[in-house]
Amino acid sequence: MAHIIELTDALSNKIAAGEVVERPASVVKELVENAIDAKSTVIDVLVEEGGLNKITIIDNGVGIRAEEVSVAFKRHATSKIKNEHDLFRVHTLGFRGEALPSIASVSFLEMTTATGDGAGTKIVVEGGKEIEKHSAQARKGTEIQVSNLFFNTPARLKYLKSLHTELGNITDIMNRLALSHPEISFRFSHNGKSLLKTNGNGDLQQVMASIYGLAVAKKMIPIQAESLDFKLTGYAALPEVNRSNRNYISTIVNGRFIKNYALVRAIQDGYHTLLPIGRFPILVLQIEMDPLIVDVNVHPAKLEVRLSKEAELGQFIASTLKAAFHKEQLIPDAAPSKRQKLASEQLAINFDKEEEPEEVVAETPKPIVTPTYSTAPKTQTELPTSDALPDEAPLFINEDFAAYDVAPKMEEAAPVEVPKERMPKMYPVGQVHATYIVAQNETGMYLIDQHAAQERIKYEFYREKIGEVDRELQQLLVPIVLDFSTDEFIKLRDQKAKLEEVGVFLENFGQNSFIIREHPTWLPKGEEESTLRDILDEALTKPQVSIHKLREDAAIMMSCKKSIKANHYLTQADMEKLLDTLREASDPFTCPHGRPVIISYSTYELEKMFKRIM
Repeated sequence: MAHIIELTDALSNKIAAGEVVERPASVVKELVENAIDAKSTVIDVLVEEGGLNKITIIDNGVGIRAEEVSVAFKRHATSKIKNEHDLFRVHTLGFRGEALPSIASVSFLEMTTATGDGAGTKIVVEGGKEIEKHSAQARKGTEIQVSNLFFNTPARLKYLKSLHTELGNITDIMNRLALSHPEISFRFSHNGKSLLKTNGNGDLQQVMASIYGLAVAKKMIPIQAESLDFKLTGYAALPEVNRSNRNYISTIVNGRFIKNYALVRAIQDGYHTLLPIGRFPILVLQIEMDPLIVDVNVHPAKLEVRLSKEAELGQFIASTLKAAFHKEQLIPDAAPSKRQKLASEQLAINFDKEEEPEEVVAETPKPIVTPTYSTAPKTQTELPTSDALPDEAPLFINEDFAAYDVAPKMEEAAPVEVPKERMPKMYPVGQVHATYIVAQNETGMYLIDQHAAQERIKYEFYREKIGEVDRELQQLLVPIVLDFSTDEFIKLRDQKAKLEEVGVFLENFGQNSFIIREHPTWLPKGEEESTLRDILDEALTKPQVSIHKLREDAAIMMSCKKSIKANHYLTQADMEKLLDTLREASDPFTCPHGRPVIISYSTYELEKMFKRIM
């Protein structure tokens, strides 16, 4: 056995750097979090060549006293933890005392800092060794310049990606930090070009507009709820605004951006049946809780946390989102997004000088006269809306590193009266290809997917009925006998209690066989046996599925079986009955698979398409 030795500080710091400093984005994250902990209100981040050449962080925080500057580069030196009890009440973003020595051990680092009381201090550290330290004139705060990152660890350089990828990672970190701290003004640039600027006034929706674009920010609804253990604030995009991955979901716990699969799953549950399969929401959720129930010391980069009441928090998040969406009218507008902006919005947004001016339209359009219907209320004038920015500003920057530098006043829009009914009254006028119902009312025209509409109606019916299986059972004159393989028989036998909760009552019937003597009366007529078989197949393919999931899947499956299909002609009475029944649904805007049921065309957009309005 080799002799046991104590590692040198230099080698220990390099090992720690391997855990904490994975890439340039890690340097930015650690240093900006230190600036936040230093009570900074303005933080500048200047990056050159994707961070590989130089990273500069400038803040106006409290600074470091001259006698403590060298100590700050010692491993596990920190101002944020005094004793073991503090580990259970962490209120800061950085506390392990590894960031500065780890970064300095694999780079050339210069730091100038001042507390505002007397002269400041400048220190130069190369590869973990202090080269010089002396007094220097400096304003209150700290400026750190990191260059030649990983110069002495070529293996780490080998595994870095392209400049564009590394810059994308830094941009993602900066966006998350800005979303986590809207009260701080962040200014981020790459090779002298501004990529992000926030004004630090505490308005989260304005920060979201600067990152995702004004069009997306306008389609956000506020989230606010509080329980004995948790406080939730933030914004969630309407279901019509969605993305193909989870990167646009930001969960923030006590000011710290974290990654937690259970919370993401809870957010997806809050959007249940409102999003198509494979689509994910845009959401920023700020969660406040007692630090005692959060363990932030489970990951070197502090991206993951352990929550002692994770299940309770997940349920609270899902129910809060569902309640918020239940108050909204979720009919997407089919009109193409507009590139013009109102004059008031132009005054509210600061654009870079190199940007070309956009066309400005008058804030008050010509009056619009909409047709009246004998069965509908009186008409009203509808004003157009306009988007000042492209529909989508991704977390990761685009090819030419373009960015949006905006500070929109989100409250300028005139207050809109919330309708008492979530789904307005619609009057059918016909069908398109025997698949889509065309309807109208005083505000415009609607297209309704007749299959999706009835799917939603039946889904809500079966979802309610499936919890009452023991009350409405029908005895079968000819029982159903089902044969299975040995492994399938064992799996189903172990799931018998769960299956009874969804209306499937199995009795052992010989070797590897079951007999079904009764089933709920509300199973789809003529499809009883096939429905029961489908439920059993679902249980076989997902043997660990919960009762809730099994009920949900069964309700979705049954809703699809007997719903009106495409290419099916409906009478006027059928269409009227379908729309009236749909209005009574709790969520009439999407089918159980998340596809839209209704799409609207406003009267204004129709008249604009036909050039009746210019």
